[in-house]
Amino acid sequence: MNYKVNDILTLKKQHVCGSYDWLVIRTGAEIKIQCVKCNREIMIFKRDLDRKIKMIKSQT
Repeated sequence: MNYKVNDILTLKKQHVCGSYDWLVIRTGAEIKIQCVKCNREIMIFKRDLDRKIKMIKSQT
């Protein structure tokens, strides 16, 4: 899948804060995503994110 900055991703498992939605901050070999609810930022490899994603809510 191709991700763009400012895409909202919905993951299969919820974050500790209860949100399923993450905002794409940076792309590359590793994708930097930020939780929409609590603003926690994580770096995740693209291939790992491909397995965890449920859908892309918005693409700009």
